[in-house]
Amino acid sequence: MHPQLTLKSVRARPIVLPLKRPIVSKVGLFKDWPLILIDLYTNEGVVGHSYLAPYITRSARYIIPAIEDLAEAAMGQPVAPFDAYRRGVGSLHLVGREGISLIAVSGLDMAAWDALAKAADMPLAVFLGGTVGPVPAYNSNGLWLTPTDKLAAEAAALVAEGGFTSLKLRLGREQLADDLAAIAAVREAAGATVKLMCDFNQGLSLGDALVRCHALDDQGLYWFEEPTTYDNIPGYAQLARELKTPVQLGENFYGPRQLYHAVLAGAADYVMPDMMRIGGVSGWLRAAAIASAAGLPMSTHLYPEISAHLMRVTDTAHWLEWQDWADPILSEPFELKDGHLIVPDEPGQGIEWDEKAVGKFAL
Repeated sequence: MHPQLTLKSVRARPIVLPLKRPIVSKVGLFKDWPLILIDLYTNEGVVGHSYLAPYITRSARYIIPAIEDLAEAAMGQPVAPFDAYRRGVGSLHLVGREGISLIAVSGLDMAAWDALAKAADMPLAVFLGGTVGPVPAYNSNGLWLTPTDKLAAEAAALVAEGGFTSLKLRLGREQLADDLAAIAAVREAAGATVKLMCDFNQGLSLGDALVRCHALDDQGLYWFEEPTTYDNIPGYAQLARELKTPVQLGENFYGPRQLYHAVLAGAADYVMPDMMRIGGVSGWLRAAAIASAAGLPMSTHLYPEISAHLMRVTDTAHWLEWQDWADPILSEPFELKDGHLIVPDEPGQGIEWDEKAVGKFAL
């Protein structure tokens, strides 16, 4: 029987990690990758860990105070993620349930679930009723909007990073011919059978998205991800109706209800929530139930370590997005084997900080 945990304190620390391959996309150029490391301390001595990836380094100035305010309000209370999620989201009704508010709730939620699973001496996947093991993954570490003559070598390197047969390629260049050249270059280097998950990063207007996606619809691509602005749900419903290539949506859903509205509208063939926007583990579990009821395959966005646990207990689990951007500060990064990320048989999420590295990259 695991002990009932009570919240003692929370520490949130900003760090910035260098990226081996800079992000070049329609949403911006990123040479570094900021993280907020969260440590949730309990009176019983168990410490839960999580992290947030807020894209913009300066956003830590606003997210960390929100985390600290939510933690202060819960001090001395039981570590009960569903209760904390309901209480945290409920307290945000007057300031909005999106953006920084829900991101802060999500970060605390993930740390709380880690602490509970550790107290039970179980991996999170087992604590949630599943098992540990492999999760099918695609490599999302590169293939940005970089010159097409560099994509072949990069694609070959990405395959070799973990025996991958599936890669993410970014599309939406100025000319259709350049997108076609990018697809051809990656296929030549990675193999004709490689699965190409293609992401436009919301870079096109709806009209341009219709034209470009129709023009690429015979390329045998695995999915079209976010061709246009994520909240244009009627536009996505039109894309999903007209295209034979599946439409992927969801990394920008703030909370399970946004996913539900997209499902009702028929806005996507696949969904891929993001841990810091969907509401952490608690939000994911609620979203997974909606996807299951709708029969929609559900993939992940970022956060491969905790997401892998959740894929092991998700009814319509599809693909894990893998990237190694947090690896430099992890004591033991998860194993990759034959295009799968292996969920370790370790208590909690299985992540611990390499404090020496954390100190090196601290702000």
